[in-house]
Amino acid sequence: MGEGHPYKRHHPGLMTATSDKGPLSGCKVLELGSTISGPFCARLLADFGADVIKIEPPEGDTLRSLGQRYKGKSLYAATLLRNKSLASIDLRQTQGRDIVRKLAAKCDIVVENFKPGTLEKWGLGYEDLRASNAGLIMVRISGFGQTGPYSSRAGYGVISEAVSGLRHLIGDPDRPPARVAVALTDYITGLYAAFGAVMALHARRVTGVGQCIDAALNECAFSFLESHVPAYEKLGVVAKRAGSRLPNSAPNNLYPAKDGQQIHITAIADAVFRRMASVMSQPELVVDARFATAVARGANMDALDSIIEQWTLTLDAAEIEKKLLAASVPSTRVFTMADIFKDPHYAARGMLVATPDDELDSVTLAAPVPLLSGTPGRIRRSGGRIGRDTERILKDVLAMTHEEYGTLERAGIVSGVGPITAKKRKT
Repeated sequence: MGEGHPYKRHHPGLMTATSDKGPLSGCKVLELGSTISGPFCARLLADFGADVIKIEPPEGDTLRSLGQRYKGKSLYAATLLRNKSLASIDLRQTQGRDIVRKLAAKCDIVVENFKPGTLEKWGLGYEDLRASNAGLIMVRISGFGQTGPYSSRAGYGVISEAVSGLRHLIGDPDRPPARVAVALTDYITGLYAAFGAVMALHARRVTGVGQCIDAALNECAFSFLESHVPAYEKLGVVAKRAGSRLPNSAPNNLYPAKDGQQIHITAIADAVFRRMASVMSQPELVVDARFATAVARGANMDALDSIIEQWTLTLDAAEIEKKLLAASVPSTRVFTMADIFKDPHYAARGMLVATPDDELDSVTLAAPVPLLSGTPGRIRRSGGRIGRDTERILKDVLAMTHEEYGTLERAGIVSGVGPITAKKRKT
């Protein structure tokens, strides 16, 4: 983005946006549940201006035990809990559930990812909460949906991913299915759930009433297999693992270089393939019947990959990338996180954000995406201690007095900064 561009992210050294308020400013969200899919959904809303109140048990969200740790703090929690107000309320106690019910009456959206039926047992189901808030939107994330024969199953992302068919396609064809080293299906579902919440907000502007979003982990992952659905129905084709290839798409693969590195090249369009053949000094490939069209190349992947590999093995990866990029042929080495931290494009786009942190002073987090020209997302602070904002939330939102809060805290129903201990309860 050059000088004169109307916006950049709210990051150090970048121009300010046209508005400091996110597009969801004024929207109040209550986040229940734990771990990844629910917190990620709410984090997306918080990044774009929503006031998110996250409810945790006294011992904290399971999320706080995940990922790498630094000075005793989960760095995963630092990012997924960012931009949120953090309250510790014990939902296992009747008074704790009463507090949450009152908070929900003040909110636009409730995000939860409990096992279906759990909130209903606590009197916190959608019908219970909407009785005092007709405009309430409830986002319900679960392994297999709120209905159907699998709905009562415990559903973690990777379990639902296996049921979705997506897991079957990850990895190399000569070995069992692999997994991506991130909570892929949780993120896919959290993204769909946030999309559903925003659509429901838009619909409420017309109808004046809220609705319930049923986001199933297996269904959201399954939706990424959309091209394989008609292929099975019409042709009986069961998609299989293809490793670094994309079936019926060539050239579109990783190729070894002379220096031992790998480079990914994608030249599936005819015009791009012609440019690649020129760079390779093999213009005859363009008129070879096996490679003359995209369909033909997809049917002759082995032969074409072998020819390209013979060429890439004569050059170092950096030289291959330089030649291909000069000819506008999409190609790249595979980046690691270390590469990203050194990369000028990531820096220019402000994708690595030094963020204030209550415990670590500062922590680098990934920037909000996508980039909006007028109301971009921003990171205000990272995830903090358990119960950091409990007292403020209950006083501001529910007009609770200092004495009322103290009584609840002594009873172990709510807790302030840090997990409440047995000693503190006794005191």
